[in-house]
Amino acid sequence: MKLGFGLYRHMLNPSHLAFARQVGATHVVVHLVDYFNKGGSANPRHDQPVGELAGWGYAGDPDRLWSAEEMREIKKQIEDAGLIWEAIENFDPAHWSDVLLDGPRKKQQLEGLKDTIRRVGDIGIPVIGYNFSIAGVAGRVSGPFARGGAISVGMNGPLDEPIPNGMVWNMIYDSQAPAGFVPSATHEQLWQRVADFLNECLPVAERAGVRLAAHPDDPPLPFLRGQPRLVYRPDLYQKLIDINRSPSNQLECCVGTIAEMRDGDVYEAVDRYSAQGRIAYIHLRNVKGKVPEYKESHIDEGDVDVLRIFEILKRNDFQGMIIPDHAPQLTCDAPWHAGMAFAMGYLRACARAVEGSRA
Repeated sequence: MKLGFGLYRHMLNPSHLAFARQVGATHVVVHLVDYFNKGGSANPRHDQPVGELAGWGYAGDPDRLWSAEEMREIKKQIEDAGLIWEAIENFDPAHWSDVLLDGPRKKQQLEGLKDTIRRVGDIGIPVIGYNFSIAGVAGRVSGPFARGGAISVGMNGPLDEPIPNGMVWNMIYDSQAPAGFVPSATHEQLWQRVADFLNECLPVAERAGVRLAAHPDDPPLPFLRGQPRLVYRPDLYQKLIDINRSPSNQLECCVGTIAEMRDGDVYEAVDRYSAQGRIAYIHLRNVKGKVPEYKESHIDEGDVDVLRIFEILKRNDFQGMIIPDHAPQLTCDAPWHAGMAFAMGYLRACARAVEGSRA
């Protein structure tokens, strides 16, 4: 097992990379999409993106894919800090909006995704995480929900407000879109769209030496903002795997999201998919409660027995990366850094425990 750190676009600098290495990370996951570029108090850069039903920020240029030069420069910066670039998290919504929505540029965008996968493979990044979702991550709130009043995020109830035209995955990809709302899809339509994506892109990913790792829907509700969700129960991961049995068809196993699900068991899910060798990497955080009402907690105080998760992974010889994807902010001069350092320390202790007497 490898311990890593997830960094947003604005964190790709020497100080954040040094911090990741100092607290024990050896690998990093990078978000190349800038979720915070819209500005505003509802989505500050000091924590994970939360608010703004009108969109967190602006997606990239639909006609400009991530260049090999740009990614090589980032890779060098990461390696100069003594770290390994293990994964990219999420495609730019502007690069696959019509893949998600089944729009007129779907075929063109699928070709663009294939080009991106080839470039990522050429550069030597082994995993691309993705969340095949129209609504994306939405409906969360922040507050003093964790132990001692530490600021974390959660959900207080369902979210039915429709998505405005020109927005997908909670990012604005067309600021000139006409007034109105994105038409609602059905679950059957969404599953056909993800099948089209996987069947087109997995052969390319396999040849490029890249694994495509699917994140479950967070928050894991059957519908959000009037749109269907893909993986809102643990067993739906199996349905996704069975679409295409390519070894590049993998999972980004988010333990916190699975724990939020109303159906299924987080330990059985981690056991099932790690035993199949289908988990590319893991998000590991803790939560209290189930959708539509849950709160993210400190790593040691939620509903998940984190050490038990490590024991399952050890038993199934999981060799991938584990990151603390979120953490409550601690009351100090560096709230994000302190919260993440505490979470990473706890994960390191669990990893040491399963490698030793509790293995």
